[in-house]
Amino acid sequence: MTTTHSPIRLALVDDHRMLLGALTEWIRSAADDIEMVAAVTTWPELLTHPEFPVDVVLLDLDLKDNIPVSLKIATLKTTGVKTVLMSTYSEPALVREALAAGALGYLVKSEEASMIVEAIRAAAVGKSYISAELDYALNSSQTAEGPRLSAQERRVMALYGAGEPVKAVAYQLGISEETAKSYLKRIREKYRLAGYDVGTKVALRKRAIRDGILLQTD
Repeated sequence: MTTTHSPIRLALVDDHRMLLGALTEWIRSAADDIEMVAAVTTWPELLTHPEFPVDVVLLDLDLKDNIPVSLKIATLKTTGVKTVLMSTYSEPALVREALAAGALGYLVKSEEASMIVEAIRAAAVGKSYISAELDYALNSSQTAEGPRLSAQERRVMALYGAGEPVKAVAYQLGISEETAKSYLKRIREKYRLAGYDVGTKVALRKRAIRDGILLQTD
């Protein structure tokens, strides 16, 4: 695609270096109207990067830095930067919070490259973008009959339900393996009390999809 407009200046923030490299190549090959000017692994690196401020930031929601995402979005807004968030899971409460704070897009990392490009282009002109699957998860979760889970329990359930082993779940959330196991035990107990058996990984995955905690990507 050729355009007479200036390319969209994009920065990418993700603490998984392999994914950072893959996404960079992915976006570069999928769109010639987007210029990747920064790809960093931490929030401070973004703010101090010589190319900052940019037009759009594709920001990993799961950075383990204890800085609220609403604060990050507000900081970017004050510098005129548009935000598109990406995550390994869809946690409806977090998605709503991020959109309310001013994020213009929310993507699950399993999305197609074309969808990521669409979200970046939409954000660049001030439009919001949410994939149809995520929109469905957001709306269906409002009528979900599942038990009330804490934010961390939902994250554990999403990652474990997506196929990650307990060790990987613990690593991604910055907790010990024993803590991850105790979260899973608590999740299963809450569902049992609500009348649902999620004793197996398959059953837990199905319930996570039904309750909008995990997107069905296959």
